[in-house]
Amino acid sequence: MDYEVECTKCTKVVCTTRHFDKGADTCPTKTRAEIIKKTLPKYSQPDIKEFARQASIQETQCFMKLPGGMTMVNPRVEETAQFAEKMGYKRIGIAFCGGLREEAKILTKILENRGFQVISVCCKVGGIPKETIGLKEEDKITPGDWETMCNPITQAEILNNEETEFNILVGLCVGHDALFLKHVKAPTTVLIAKDRVLCHNPAAGLYLSSGYYRRLMHRGAGYP
Repeated sequence: MDYEVECTKCTKVVCTTRHFDKGADTCPTKTRAEIIKKTLPKYSQPDIKEFARQASIQETQCFMKLPGGMTMVNPRVEETAQFAEKMGYKRIGIAFCGGLREEAKILTKILENRGFQVISVCCKVGGIPKETIGLKEEDKITPGDWETMCNPITQAEILNNEETEFNILVGLCVGHDALFLKHVKAPTTVLIAKDRVLCHNPAAGLYLSSGYYRRLMHRGAGYP
């Protein structure tokens, strides 16, 4: 029998130990062994190996050993800058949502102070009306008004054209971020994931799913 890959439902988590091969029968370490075998050699490619190595080093450096136990050290923005430095990147791209322009400005200043050249591009680049992608008036945020569509494909292509070495996403909408990631060439990380209600902290929706936002857990029920 072939099993679906459902790691979130695992009841015998051993993949983080030396007994990684002793998991449940549904564990993809067992059921998808051929895929693992096929993909592992990619980590031997020099560029990928170095990228993965530095990412793991960066992970380690986010912890500090104290007498009372481990504590966390760096916010994500510092992690991002440190990783880019480790990789020797010079040209950093920022693809940002117009609603987070101030956050993108702060990020630009932080990166430039660290010696990076920053190329930033807003989601509304091109000034293209939403009607271009088939929106009707009732589909707009404010029907009857001009609304410029988000343009993540162009954001990606502009950064591709500028030959950025590493990109940072700042608050692109759900779906728009996916289009950007599909079309961009350089490795890209997410600094801010947009959440208009929870101050761009989408994990809070998970933490509150048994409390204030318990409707999220109702079968078939959207929110609000």
